[in-house]
Amino acid sequence: MPKDIQHLEKILHIFFKNPDLLQQALIHRSYLNEHRDFPLAHNERLEFLGDAVLELIVTEYLYNQYPDQPEGGLTNWRASLVNSQMLATIAARLTLNDFLYLSRGEAKDASSKARQTILANAFEAVLGAMYLDQGWEVTKQFILQHVLSELPQILSQKLYVDPKSRFQEVAQEKLSFTPEYRVLHEEGPDHAKHFTVGVYLGRELIASGEGTSKQEAQIQAAAAGLKIKNW
Repeated sequence: MPKDIQHLEKILHIFFKNPDLLQQALIHRSYLNEHRDFPLAHNERLEFLGDAVLELIVTEYLYNQYPDQPEGGLTNWRASLVNSQMLATIAARLTLNDFLYLSRGEAKDASSKARQTILANAFEAVLGAMYLDQGWEVTKQFILQHVLSELPQILSQKLYVDPKSRFQEVAQEKLSFTPEYRVLHEEGPDHAKHFTVGVYLGRELIASGEGTSKQEAQIQAAAAGLKIKNW
């Protein structure tokens, strides 16, 4: 399953001295299970490196640009910039999905949460490859353009406040209610549970969310509640 890495380089506006690094950044472990003679390794080591590079560049930027912002606020802003959902969104915008090396099973599951995680990880791996091939300054400029450009929207819409905190804040302000979360359904073995959780204001079920942990399902329920209530 050959990929047109040169086309991706044009999309990224980064031309690699060693294109194999960029290609490796797109190889999911599952692909190698079906193609054991493939000449390149999977992308997990590059992801490990890219995660560290991303966090340091974002941290340095926030530290320098916002000297009066306390550590807690900077931490929340950084978390909003480098979380999996944000990175998957940026990766999709750069069409990384079209260049991933996946097993047949993973390739079919294009809209799942697992694919979003794979995309986010691949984006970090691309950053790792970029850092090795192009160095700090090129990678920094790329992150400024594609990641830190999201900061104005995060700040203007207060997206750095997690949905649970935001839902509670507005519910107490507007309705004098503290939200309550209840497990509506759970299934699966202990090592792979799946929860459905509802968020209530008084006796009224406002919205529900799903996740592989109660906390994740609560966050999804709160996010859905914010949309339903138009808060």
